[in-house]
Formats: sequence, C-alpha cells, structure tokens
Amino acid sequence: MKQNRRKECLSNSIPDSSGIGAKSLMGREPPQNLLPSKHDLPRLVLVLALASLVAWTCNFLFTSLLRSPSKPFCDTNFHSPDYFPDACEPCPSNGECNDGKLECLQGYQRHGNLCVEDGGISQSARKIVERVERHLCEGYAQFLCSGTGPMWVPEDVLWNHFQPVENVKVDNALHNYTKQRAVETMGKLLETRLNNSNGMKEFKCPDLLAVHYKPYTCCIRQWVSQHILVVLPICAMLVGCTTLFWSVRRKLSMSRRVEELYDKVCEILEDNALTSKSANGECEPWFVASRLRDHLLLPRERKNPLLWRKVEELVQEDSRIDCYPKLVKGESKVVWEWQVEGSLSVSKMKKRRDASKTRINESMDLNPRQHPEVKTEPVEPLF
Repeated sequence: MKQNRRKECLSNSIPDSSGIGAKSLMGREPPQNLLPSKHDLPRLVLVLALASLVAWTCNFLFTSLLRSPSKPFCDTNFHSPDYFPDACEPCPSNGECNDGKLECLQGYQRHGNLCVEDGGISQSARKIVERVERHLCEGYAQFLCSGTGPMWVPEDVLWNHFQPVENVKVDNALHNYTKQRAVETMGKLLETRLNNSNGMKEFKCPDLLAVHYKPYTCCIRQWVSQHILVVLPICAMLVGCTTLFWSVRRKLSMSRRVEELYDKVCEILEDNALTSKSANGECEPWFVASRLRDHLLLPRERKNPLLWRKVEELVQEDSRIDCYPKLVKGESKVVWEWQVEGSLSVSKMKKRRDASKTRINESMDLNPRQHPEVKTEPVEPLF
C-alpha cells in the first residue's frame, strides 16, 4: 500500500514528458551541427565521388563480363557446310551483310537488327501512283464515253508525269528509287502488257476503276442506251399520260368558260329585252351576235374559234333565244333576241333573291324598334 501511494505521488509530481517535448520542439531552433561544417564538406564530396566510382565500376564489370557479347551478322552470300546458327545473327530481309556488318537497302532504315521501310519514300511513291492513276483513268474513261483518249500508255510517257519530290533532283538516286517503287506499285494496281514492237511495258486503267472517273452525263447516256427497251415504253407512257391529262384539263377549262359565256349572253339578251320594252321601242330588242362575241371574249380567246362555236351551239339549242339574220346598216348580220316575256334567267333570279334578303336583314338590324314582336294569345283548343 505504501509503495502504491509513493508511485501516485511521483506520477502527480512529474509532468507529462510528451507534452513538454512537443512544446520545447515548437519553440527551439534547429541544432547547428545538423549540416556539415566547412571542414567536413570536402570529406563528404570525396565520399560521394568514391561511391559513384565504385557503382560505375561494378556496372561495367557486370555488363562486360557477365553479359554475352553481340554476335556479328552472317554474310548475305555466305553458304558453308560448317555454318552454325549460333555463331552469327542471320541477315535481315531488305539488308546486306558483309564482314559481320549490316547495311540496309536503299529506301530502308536500320532500327536495331532490322531494316524498316523509309516512310518518306513510301509517301512520295504513293503520291506518284495517285497522279499516274488519275491521268490514266481519266483518259480511259474519256475513251469509254466518246471513243477518244489514250487506252494503253507506254512507260516512258508516264515518266513525264513524275515530278521530283521536294528538293530532290531528277537524277538523284533517291528519286530514281522512288520512281522504281512507284512502278512496282502500279504493276500491282494497274493492268500491264509488254509491247512486242519496242519491248516497252504499257499500263492501262482497270475497267472497274475507270467507272469512278466517268462524268455523270456519260453514265446517264450509257445507262439509257443499255436499257433502251425499258426506257422507251416508260417515256411513251409518260408522254401519253401527260398529253391525256392536259387534253382533259383543257376540255374541262373550255366547258367551264363556255358555260360562263353562255350565262352572260342570256343575261345581256334578257336585260336588253326588258330595256327595249321600258323604253317604248327606242331600243332594239335584239343584239348582233358578232358584237356580243367581241364584247365578251378576251383578245387571246378570240384566236380560238371553237370556244365561241360552242357558245353558239348552246344558244341555238335554247328555246328562249331566237336567232335570225337581219339587215343592219346595209349588212346582213345574225342577231339574237330574247323571246320569253317576263321571265328571268336562273342566275339573275338568284342574284335578285339574294339582294332582297340582304336588304331585309339590313333594315331589321338598323331599326329593331320599328318591328315590335307580335304577341300571340293562347287559343283554346276546339274539341
């Protein structure tokens, strides 16, 4: 019990060391011996230099002693019965090996132990092939359309279309190699043949490729000529349907115009008959047909004699109108006269009926008080 009490007293009397340490570190400055002094700095540099030298020496010894040396390349034309595959590296394709050294062919670049094709030369050769293809296919397409234009083109003519790439001269070996690559590509893409007369290679655009270079007018013309047996009946049917449509439309338009002119003739003749009766004979009851025609027809309609002839037929069939010749100012004229007394044409009666209804409605709207409502008295039923 006494020992426990002594421990508690000691714990209460001694402060917390962690808290005191944290506070002391917050307020203290770093010790002066943290960085090397001026006397120790050369020693430190010497130690670092010795460590770097030891590391480099170890790396050199490891790479030179433990790593196997690189094998030389086998010669390209080396064929010996004592040849062992492990003695040398096989010469890669597109390269030549002499005395264990690799040299890539023209147009290829070395990448490690391989010879990779030069991208600039491939792009230049591709541009040349595209230019030649366009020239050949456009000429052959013209030949297929009109019969004029080159079909087979010799190789020397195509060389004129080859232009140097960038700053490369025509006689440069690089340009010659680029042309050689382009010719190899054209041999795979285009049709070729050997001319027996001069032994020169000739090129021609394939038919499937020349179709894409034909103009639209040529394609349409060739399609029509190939399907003429189908196109002709369709065109004839379209022309016939169009002609029939316009004929029916013209007849319907003429019939409507004839009926309109006939109604106007009836109105004019009827008004003239009523006017002559009210004027006590001062106005003639008849009307000259030719003057009536010139009055009603438009100038462009007078060129169509069939229009007025149809109107005359309707007038002659009408029993209300009398047609007879009459001597007018020394000339014989055909006159029309309205014979029915006190009758009105249907259109005029309808107009007058509509006008009377309109006047009645307007008078009722303007004077609603002058027309009182009539009250009906109830009537007793008669039973």
